[in-house]
Amino acid sequence: MNTARVIQILVADDSEIVRRGLSDVLETSEHLHVVAQAWDGHSTVEAARRYSPDVALVDIRMPGMDGLKATRELRALPHPPRVVILTTFGEDEYVDEAVRAGASGFLLKDTQPEDLIRAVRDVAAGRATLDPAVTGRVLDALAHQAPRLDPREEKALASLTERELDVLRLVGRGLSNADIGRLLHITEGTVKGQVSRLLMKLGADNRVQAARLAYRAGLER
Repeated sequence: MNTARVIQILVADDSEIVRRGLSDVLETSEHLHVVAQAWDGHSTVEAARRYSPDVALVDIRMPGMDGLKATRELRALPHPPRVVILTTFGEDEYVDEAVRAGASGFLLKDTQPEDLIRAVRDVAAGRATLDPAVTGRVLDALAHQAPRLDPREEKALASLTERELDVLRLVGRGLSNADIGRLLHITEGTVKGQVSRLLMKLGADNRVQAARLAYRAGLER
């Protein structure tokens, strides 16, 4: 008998069509269940308090409290969900703040169903998700806008091995563990372990923050 735990999901978007579409896709997958839908920041936080979801898909632009403030409040809850920001190509300027607010990943609203399902499972398992269609351009913009590395960040980067720098460069390009493994000729499991150690050395909560640091340091070039 399959006893895998069901991943509880909150979908937050001010468009009912988008909410229903995302929910319908997620519900087609075994062990994914949408426990609540929300239409603005306040209802998102209230739903998270009530249902304690594992993952929250949160639109950036919502009336009242926007998705960025909602993300900060969600991450401050006693049992915080992991947050995936729903974005569009016109909202790059918000991504840096979303990372600092604690978001674990970014997806375009028109993400393919199989990629949406995979991303939710990854985030629920503690892995951040980066949409390749948006990551490079977004982080490239951040690299030109972000401040210089602080002394702690410079020290952390200096502590990395050559292999860890190689992995960080590829994380900065938004590549998955599987893609990194193929490029470096190592197993996906080995990459997973190296990314975990990399995040610990950098003091990063997830690979989104590591990718941002890589771009700020110019490592992806």
